[in-house]
Order: sequence, then structure tokens, then C-alpha cells
Amino acid sequence: MENQIIKGTRVDCLYRVSTDKQVNYNEKSQADIPMQRKECHRFCEKMGWTIVHEEQEDGVSGHKVRAENRDKLQIIKERAKQGKFDILLVFMFDRIGRIADETPFVVEWFVKNGIRVWSTQEGEQRFDNHTDKLTNYIRFWQADGESEKTSIRTKTALGQIVEDGGFKGGIAPYGYDLVKSGRFNKKKHELYNLTVNEAEAAVVRIVFDKYVHEGFGAQRIATYLNNLGYRARSGKMWHHATIRGIVCNLTYTGVLRSGESRSPVQPHLQIISPELFEAAQHIRTNRANSAEAERTVPRNIAGNSLLSGNVFCGHCGARLNLTTNGKAYPCKEDPNRIVKRVRYICYGKTRKQTECDGQTGYTAHILDGIIDKLVRQIFERMKAIPKEEIVNARYREKMEERKGLLRTVRAEYTRASAELDTLKAEVIKALRGESAFSKELLGSMVAESETKCLELQRQFEEAHVAYDEGQAVMASLNSQYDEIISWADMYDTASMEAKKMIINCLIKRVEVYRDYKLHIDFNIDFEQFSLGMDIVEIAA
Repeated sequence: MENQIIKGTRVDCLYRVSTDKQVNYNEKSQADIPMQRKECHRFCEKMGWTIVHEEQEDGVSGHKVRAENRDKLQIIKERAKQGKFDILLVFMFDRIGRIADETPFVVEWFVKNGIRVWSTQEGEQRFDNHTDKLTNYIRFWQADGESEKTSIRTKTALGQIVEDGGFKGGIAPYGYDLVKSGRFNKKKHELYNLTVNEAEAAVVRIVFDKYVHEGFGAQRIATYLNNLGYRARSGKMWHHATIRGIVCNLTYTGVLRSGESRSPVQPHLQIISPELFEAAQHIRTNRANSAEAERTVPRNIAGNSLLSGNVFCGHCGARLNLTTNGKAYPCKEDPNRIVKRVRYICYGKTRKQTECDGQTGYTAHILDGIIDKLVRQIFERMKAIPKEEIVNARYREKMEERKGLLRTVRAEYTRASAELDTLKAEVIKALRGESAFSKELLGSMVAESETKCLELQRQFEEAHVAYDEGQAVMASLNSQYDEIISWADMYDTASMEAKKMIINCLIKRVEVYRDYKLHIDFNIDFEQFSLGMDIVEIAA
């Protein structure tokens, strides 16, 4: 059949789509490869050419897969070597590939082997002279640059739906119901939106409140809900794994996600605040962290002691364990109430694992009372200083300086970059013989301009880093201040579990010495707030 066709009109066609999704539908809900084939057949009919062979690549990325690894392209190259066709026809040249350092050379290979390369949309790709080569390479490189920018902006179909604020599909997370949106996807399936289920949302809020403010673990929260008569959506008892799933679900902040894609905050979907969610993630990560030095979450929230888990003997460094001797005593304040004597005991000394010269133990209510008094003092002093005085006044002038430097360097870099682009354009003219400047002079000017741009870019990046660091410090101070004030507002009426969580967020480590002298390491640098809270020793 091929031998009977007029030589010079024999066509091989290559069809390619990058993803499996595109195999079925393009952006107009048309089957993509059939569309490419139809256009190529129509083009050949118009040109009087005859298609002798077709190859189809499904789900192959021209960005990621190099030519030597694309089987269909290799088949066509082998046919070219055998002289079985005269013209390679594609729908668009990016069907051949979009790897900038490779694709123009693939096209040139076909041309050098006597094959004319055509696109139904862009015409013939020629390499007759140096100007053709330069023009084609520039075209491919520009197209690749634009393609990279596009690929950054363009996500998967699900990702795009999410970024537009839509629900990606599937079962609604606990706390939400599905409602019809009136929109349809490319396969004509109706899409759904989320809406808050208020009854379930109340349970979600309980979960986060217990987890963050009272230090409940997943199992304890599940037990708590089950004892109150709450049931999961299935009607079954709550399970700790389900609770962990809720704690990790970003959707409750009003942000939808699919992979790396995120939606803007959807206020109508927000069940908890972003701050509460972040606090939960901090606790979750911290609990999973085996490094005691990094622990800011209490090891144990059960019982009536404030410091279990982060209190240590100042003499030997061993942890103080909470114990009771089992004896009961009448309460001094209320003789009708019986209490047990609870003490913090030096583990190293009692087990003779350390040569400790400190006390064996410390009465829990005395030590807890000292810490409780200290925490209240901190809260009182924080409340007495306006936020604006602490944060804005201290950093406003410094941030204005950094902002001014950033603006100046950015303007200089923009001017230098524009000058470089102008020189590069002049280089292309020189290659075509259209410039009044010599290639040598332009080369020197471009090199000098590039050096200037690189230096300004370095300065800009440094200024940007300094500005971002300043912004981060201010944001951190604002966040810490707000957090401390929120703790202060709830501390007096908080449960023992909540007080433990607050204290563990404030205090990293307490070391106790004889006569209840304390050394305290804080998780928060109070010097940033000019409070003078560098506390070394505190007496009862």
C-alpha cells in the first residue's frame, strides 16, 4: 500500500496526551486523542497527503519522559531511518515533547533524516539555515518557559476544584453533609458541596476542646463521648482511630485540600479556628516526639497535681515521680473532707540510681502552690501591658527600615533586569545581522549586566530574608501574646486538666532544690515582652 502512494506525501502521525484523564476528555469535554486524530486526518485531506502510519501515546508527559524512553517516538524514528514516510504530522509541536534542552534537537533529527515535520496548528518546522535554527530554538525555549509557568499554576482536576473552593468528592467528613451544587464535571457527573451539620459539629468542637485545653488523648476522648451517649455517624461507639482522624482534618478550619492543593478559607465551613487546629497539631507532634527535651505536653493529665512529667530533682537531675503513701488525713480547711498525702519523689534517690544529696520528696500541694502563684503573677503582668506597647512600638522603626531597603533594591533590580532583557533582544538582532552593535561589544555588555543583576538579586534576597524574619518575629510575638492572654482569661476557672496543659505550654522544665527552691525553664522568652521574668530561684 505504501509503495503505491506518491513519494513525498506519505505521512506518519503522532498523537500524545500527558495524563490518563486527557485520553478521554479535553478541556471542552471532547475525547482528546480522537480530536487530535480527526484534525490530522482533516489536514492531510486538505494538503493532499496520505496517512500511512499512526502512533498513539497515552498518559506520557513530554516534560518528564525523555525521547529515548518514549517507545512510540522510537518506532517512528526507526521508520524514518527505513524511509517509510516523508512527513511527520502532529496536532501541535508540543505533542513531540516539551523538554527544552531536547525537543528542538529531536525535530532537527527528523529534518536531517529527510523527514518534514508539520503541525496542523503551527505549520512546518524548518532548519534550512542558522536563522531558522536560532528562531526555532528560541521558540521552543520560550514555549517551555511558558509551559513551566502554566504547569505551576495548573494542578490536577481535583486540585483545581479544591483551589476554586469546591469539594473534591467522596464521603463528607464527620461534621458536614453533602448538598447538590448544580455543577457537573466533564463526565457529566453532578458535583456536591459541603454544608455544616450542626449536631456533628458540636461533637467536633468537644473533641478539639478536650484535646487542646484539657490534654485528653484520643482514647480518653472516645471513652468520654461514649459515656455521654454520643455515637459515630455509623451509630457505633467512638473509636480512638476516628478521633485521631478528626484531630488531623484541616477541613474543620474551613480549608479544603487535595494533595498539595488548598482552598481559600471558607467561612461557612469553619467549625474550629485555625489557631485551635494548629495547637492540636503541635500537641499531636509533641506527644509523638520521644525527645524529652522537646516535650511541651504533659505526660499525664490524670490526677490532681500540676507538674507530673516535667519536674526534676535539681541535685541529681532525676525525674520526680508522683506518689501517695495510701494514708488519708482530714483536710485542714474542711475537716469533713479526707485527703491523701501526695508527694513528688526523687526517682534516682529512692531507687539508689544516683548519688543524690537532695530531699527524697516534696509535698505536692506546696510545690504546685508555688507554681500556681508564679503563673498567676505572669498573667497579671502580661495583662497590665498593652499589646501595642509590647509588639508594635518595639519593632515598628526597625521594620520600616527593612521595608525601605527592600523597596530600593527591588527597584534597582527591576531596572537592571529590564536593561539585560533589552541587551538580549539586541543579541538576537546581531545574530540576524540587524544590529548596529558588534557581537563582541554586546557580549561584553551582557556579561556586565548579568553580573550586576546577580549582585542585585543577592542583595534583594538578603533584604527579603531580613524583612521576612522581622515579620516572623512580630507575628510570633503577636501570636504568643494572644495565646498567653487567652490562657490568663481561662486559668482561674479552668479544670485541673486544662491548668496542666497551660502550665506545660508555659514551662518547659522545673528543677526543685532543698527547701523548695526552684529553677524554671520557660517555653516562652518573656524577655521579648520586657517583663523581666528571668526567674532563677523562687522560694515558697
